[in-house]
Amino acid sequence: MEFTHMDANGNAIMVDVSGKAATARTAVATGRITMSEACFAAVRDGRAKKGDVLGVAQVAGIMATKHTSDLIPLCHSLALTKSAVTFRLLPECCGIEATCTVSCQGVTGVEMEALTGVSVTLLTVYDMCKAVDKHMVLGEIHLVEKHGGKSGDFRFAAEEGTK
Repeated sequence: MEFTHMDANGNAIMVDVSGKAATARTAVATGRITMSEACFAAVRDGRAKKGDVLGVAQVAGIMATKHTSDLIPLCHSLALTKSAVTFRLLPECCGIEATCTVSCQGVTGVEMEALTGVSVTLLTVYDMCKAVDKHMVLGEIHLVEKHGGKSGDFRFAAEEGTK
């Protein structure tokens, strides 16, 4: 296995993508947050004291995708053509699943943007609900799929994700 962000001497480097052709790139990441029944009901019913939890979290996630290179060292700045965050309520576990989809026409992938977007989305839900429930748990954040680039397509397989 070879790490691309290190030179032969072990120094951190930003990968040189100047010789690569731009191609269509898409990545989808997902994650979950679980909470108490009371907190889940407040979010679901739009009764959270801080306002529209999912609406604010959605905007936060989209904004985060556009600032990924400011947060992740050695990450390239990309001109995104799509950034979307969607939610699925999971009443059986008092959870919320967030999914972030990011696309661009570029020379490097958008996996980090999708992962950053979903992470900030979930952190925003936590921030907006922490007065009600400090026991919330974020988890299962992972890349679901990616398309484009030299390494080709990828789809997460649950049985391989734990290795």
